[in-house]
Amino acid sequence: MGKILSGQRKQWGDFEVVDFVDEQEIQRLRDQLDVDTPMNVHWTWEYGEEVAELRRLYEKGKVNQWNAETDLDWSAPVSKDEWVLTPETSMLAQITKMMGQDEATQKAAAFDELNFSISQLLHGEQAALQICGQLTNVCEQMDQKWYAASQVADEARHVEVFAKFLSRKMGTIYPIGATLKVLLDLLLEAEGMNRKVLGMQTLFEGMAVGIMDMMRHDSKNPFFSDLLRRVEQDESRHAAFGVLAMRRIVREAEPEEMDEMEDWAFNILETLNANQQLDMLRLLGPKYGIDPESTVRMATTMPNFAEFNSMVYMHTVVPNLVKLGLITERTRDDWKRLGMMTDMRAEARSTLPEVD
Repeated sequence: MGKILSGQRKQWGDFEVVDFVDEQEIQRLRDQLDVDTPMNVHWTWEYGEEVAELRRLYEKGKVNQWNAETDLDWSAPVSKDEWVLTPETSMLAQITKMMGQDEATQKAAAFDELNFSISQLLHGEQAALQICGQLTNVCEQMDQKWYAASQVADEARHVEVFAKFLSRKMGTIYPIGATLKVLLDLLLEAEGMNRKVLGMQTLFEGMAVGIMDMMRHDSKNPFFSDLLRRVEQDESRHAAFGVLAMRRIVREAEPEEMDEMEDWAFNILETLNANQQLDMLRLLGPKYGIDPESTVRMATTMPNFAEFNSMVYMHTVVPNLVKLGLITERTRDDWKRLGMMTDMRAEARSTLPEVD
């Protein structure tokens, strides 16, 4: 397949970026609320236990439910006057600091950046909610359908908790970034179980786990830490389901099917990486006198760019793709060239569950 969003790509030095600057095009994407998706439904007449580890995962999910409204202390303060995350984690805070802005401005910039990031997670959770609903139709085994149905309830809770956090504590729900909207629509439009599980459960759920785990590690706010811990508890089951399903898919795949899945996974995440937070910088940068293009050009030419850029990929996604055989010598150099993979310790960090 050709590059996703080829019309929005620009070459900045040695790095190719995806950059939306046409506000009308961005608004058109956001206004596209109806996605034309194939409606496949697969019956099965086997109601007994077929996949023991999926049944165990389903049972685990039933006893680990939580209530977003009553199990969190919503009276706890979250303020832009305090650091919600450590300052070093915020691009905007670090840039405003280098510009000589006072600490109050740095805190406000970090608060806005976190607000934008959680807003994008919220929109991603809505996509997961809808894709899991699709999975209940296309999955071939009853254990898969049961688990996908249980994840629908989890995703509804995640949409609820992030929406309430943003409205009650942050004050704003930022609109979805154009790049993310295009990618999530591609997953919604994908046919069959294989691409949906690979795209949502393995790629995007894996990214979400990495982002939230790093946020929780750097959180200075107990309420936010507790919220992330509870969501991550669910996400670990979701990622496990994706991996268990993908293990069986790759075992049965022909070589050309493996190549197609490998290329598709790379193209999805390469496009996400090529945005380099430009959607956020275009929206928030002017508020703090930050030039988006200069910021990205500077970041992508830093000697340690790959070290920092690859962290979110190396946390969960890359190790799992390597173990599944969906990053091979054929594409490994491309991942490294774009700063999405460091020299491989990925095998050791893989989060693939040890089950048969």
